[in-house]
Amino acid sequence: MLDRRFAKPRQRLVEQLVEKGIQDSMVLNAIGSLPRHILIDTALHHRAYEDSALPIGLGQTISQPFTVAKQTELLGVKPGDKILEIGTGSGYQCMVLCELKAQVYSVERHNELYHRAKEALRDLGYRPQLKCGDGTLGWSTYAPYHGIVVTAGAPVVPDDLIRQLHIGGRLIIPVGSNTEQKMLRITRHSEEEYAQEEFEGFTFVPLIGQKGWKE
Repeated sequence: MLDRRFAKPRQRLVEQLVEKGIQDSMVLNAIGSLPRHILIDTALHHRAYEDSALPIGLGQTISQPFTVAKQTELLGVKPGDKILEIGTGSGYQCMVLCELKAQVYSVERHNELYHRAKEALRDLGYRPQLKCGDGTLGWSTYAPYHGIVVTAGAPVVPDDLIRQLHIGGRLIIPVGSNTEQKMLRITRHSEEEYAQEEFEGFTFVPLIGQKGWKE
């Protein structure tokens, strides 16, 4: 059961997301139903439903709700879709995808965050498949995916991720410098044909790995 103390802040957050252009009612309902405060330190609970990124340790953040909503909306998740998330972090984006009834697979490079997210997701009743590893290589065991979402900024689009898309699948990934990125939506139309769209104005922690930034 959701903590009633946060009911109004959650509703205000959803209203802010609508004002900022989020239109997908399923995404809004998911974000409006999730206990984001559980995923952060108790000292930050009073800020849990601000539309801002917040620290979770190890130089990482729980993503800004607008960013989570926008990436999820661009992904166009349908119930039963197989979705790969790169960068489990706090587990927040993973929870949204689970709420949308996707089959979720998520890779986190930080062992501590992996275990923390795994425990939090289990305690909340979610059952995604998680692993600790290099997300820039994707997770070929379960490929292909209907959608892949990357929650850290990459210098280039990792080719492994594109290869792990279904025909018709979408990759949502921020690409640019380590201070500012453009959100890309890459749709795979055939074995060799892809379409790319760009969306401005996002900032993520860097995507570290063999096909990303060096640590």
